Order: sequence, then structure tokens, then C-alpha cells
Amino acid sequence: MQTPNLKDCATPTQLFYAKNGVITPQMEAVAKTECLEAEFIRSQIAQGKLIIPANINHKNLVPMGIGRALKCKINANIGSSSLSSGIDEEIEKLRLSIKYGADTVMDLSTGGDLDEIRRAIIANSTVPIGTVPIYQIIHDIKDLDNLTPQIMLDCIEKQAKQGVDYFTIHAGFLLKFMPLVAKRKMGIVSRGGSLMASWMMKHHKENPFYENFDAICDICAKYDVSLSLGDSLRPGCLYDATDEAQMSELAELGKLALRANAKNVQVMIEGPGHVPFNQIEFNMKEEQRLCGDAPFYILGPLPTDIGAGYDHITSAIGGTMAAFHGASMLCYVTPKEHLGLPNAKDVRDGIIAHKIAAHAADVALGKAGAIERDHAMSDARYKFDWNKQFELSLDPERAREYHDESLPDEGFKNAEFCSMCGPKFCAYKISRQIAEQNCEHFPKDER
Repeated sequence: MQTPNLKDCATPTQLFYAKNGVITPQMEAVAKTECLEAEFIRSQIAQGKLIIPANINHKNLVPMGIGRALKCKINANIGSSSLSSGIDEEIEKLRLSIKYGADTVMDLSTGGDLDEIRRAIIANSTVPIGTVPIYQIIHDIKDLDNLTPQIMLDCIEKQAKQGVDYFTIHAGFLLKFMPLVAKRKMGIVSRGGSLMASWMMKHHKENPFYENFDAICDICAKYDVSLSLGDSLRPGCLYDATDEAQMSELAELGKLALRANAKNVQVMIEGPGHVPFNQIEFNMKEEQRLCGDAPFYILGPLPTDIGAGYDHITSAIGGTMAAFHGASMLCYVTPKEHLGLPNAKDVRDGIIAHKIAAHAADVALGKAGAIERDHAMSDARYKFDWNKQFELSLDPERAREYHDESLPDEGFKNAEFCSMCGPKFCAYKISRQIAEQNCEHFPKDER
């Protein structure tokens, strides 16, 4: 089926085409990557269960899909702060994010020339780029008191024109939810949510993102920017998990998703941060129920609050459970979470930890094409094909580095042992010898 010219319609979005029975080149590309049928991809998008973040102005983008029916995806956060980092540092973080397997990258910059940083990131990225527009709005107007709906919409459209593929919009946090926050141990931990709370309390008015949601959708439809509906009231500690504030906002996000879809805007829902392990499944199922199974994009969840310095591991543990029960994308957490601005090494560690989490869930769920790589790795290990093992690893450089620490000579790449067991105690080698003896003593027709 041929795709109509993008200029022929006012809402050239993947959702618009999907609703009208059109399979776009982006849908075909995602179908090929996911080992699925293009018609299935189109149908999932039309139902609001899958999105392809693909701004029409992001020219070097390689299409990718986010949805429960697809393999679980990983997002990496990068961005400058008022205290450190600049364009060169952020491009290096972007390069490493893509190299180590991030499926999307969010630019959360709050310091420096935000427009130039974002322009450089989009120009150098083959993966979708997301932003949180309120960060630039506050950066530009200096004082939250200066916020007006027009300033907000102008900033959103400026970023859309640049090629941003998805926006985190904190539109589901309503004024009536404020009393619920007072019951919490940690209040509001979302940066965007706290800014909205401050504005609403000062002016005693409704959330401006909620009040202007239709206008925001109109901008997104014009450029095919997807919306990531932000969870302003996500729990920042186990004590606050799955409370009335969080679940009230989640229900509102489901209503906003329907409004956005009616305007042909693709939507995913952002999810909880800190959730006890035994509550993760419930959270995933509630999102599916309240939000029409829109793709669930989650931070963590972190099932313990005491992993400081190792929260990439904490988050990966919760992320595996969440992905198994329906999360579509995991927002990586780095070892610096709660402690500081991540550097390039932290980005690498965070991505790999969450790639492992997502892949483990994909294998358990039987996602198409997921387990084949594991089987290939098993073959390579049994054959002592070290170079193939490095190649199949999620982080080939790290795998080679650890092997070569003790056996650096190139000749050891053909050795039938590693430094753990040595040549005499390798179980694989002994097992192969036993198998060869079986073949000698028991012909194939006798086995």
C-alpha cells in the first residue's frame, strides 16, 4: 500500500496513517526489525498500543517501535546541567548511548545553550530524541511567575520544528490532587511535577499543560511528535508507592491518552519510580487497564531505596519484572542516580544493565528473535570461540577486556580454557571429551 504525500494532510502522523489503513515505510521498517508482519504493526498503532516516535523533521532517524507486543526498549537520559557539561560532552554521551544499545535518548539539558545542544543532538542521532519542554521554558523565562500559555506553546513548537520525536508533558497532575501529596513521605520527586505544583499553588489555577492540552496536541500532530505523558506524582520511595496520588494521576493520563489519540497524536504513558517488588505486577496491569494498554515507559521501578551507588542494578531488577508484566520501555538508571550528574562511564553502565533486564524479559516472554542470540552464545562458549563470544555480548569491549586481563596474548583466543578454571578443570572441555568417548563406544544407531 502506498503512503500518501506527507504534505497532503494536516496531521502526517503514524497514527493518522494507521487509522486509515496505510502501512508506512516506518511501519515496514519496524516490522522487519521486530520479525513481525507490517499489518500487525499498523493495527497496534491504530489501537494506541504501539508508537513509532518519528518527527518528520528528524531526517536521519532509523524507525523504531515502542509497545508491549514488541521487544522491550531502553531509553538513556543525557543532558547538561547549570553546573557542568556542554555540547561536546553531550554528543559524546549520545554516541556512547547509541553504541551500547539505547533505543531512544532524552535530552534533559538545563544549562548552557539549550537550543544549540538539542540541535546538535538531533543532527547526530539515528534514534528518537525526547525532551521535557518545561525545562527549557523555565531556563528561558528565568522565573516561573513569567510562565504564560503562549510562551509554553511557542517553546513546544520550536522544539517540534527542530525535530524532537517525543515530549514529556506533565499534563495529568491536577490541582485537586495537591492534598494527596501532603500524605506522602517524600512529596513530589518529579522535576517537571514539582514545577507545576509550585505554579498551581502560587496562582491557585489549574495545570497550564492540562488547560492547553488540545493546543499541544495540535502542534504534535503537525510534526508527528509523540507524547510521553509524564508521571508528576510517581513515587520517590517505597513508602509512597501505589498510593492515591500516583494512581489518581495514572487514571487521568489514561483520559488524556484518549484525547491525544483522537487528534492523531501517538502516546505512551510514563510510570513509577520506586515500587516494592511485590507491587510491580499490579502497577503494570493497572496501567493497561486505565490507559487502554498504551505503551508504558517506566523509570525503574526501583524495588529498594538503599542501593545508592548501585541503583543501575536496583533498577534493572525491578525493570525485568516490569518488562515481563508489560512495560514497553525502561528508562535507564545509572550508578549516579540520586547522587549526581552521570558521566560517560555511568551512561554505559546504566544502558548495559537495562539492556540485560529488557532482554531477560523478552526471552521469558518468547518475543520473536529474542532467544536466538543466547543460543548462539551457548554454541560459541561450548566451542571455545572467544571472538564470537565477544561479538555476541551486549558489551563486546568489556567482555574482551575482562578475558584479556589475565590471558592477553592473541594465541589464547584459540585456547580451550579461560583463567577461571585453567586447562585441567574446564567443565566444557571435560564434557566434550566425554561426548567424544560416547561417540566412540556407542555408535549413533545404538544411542
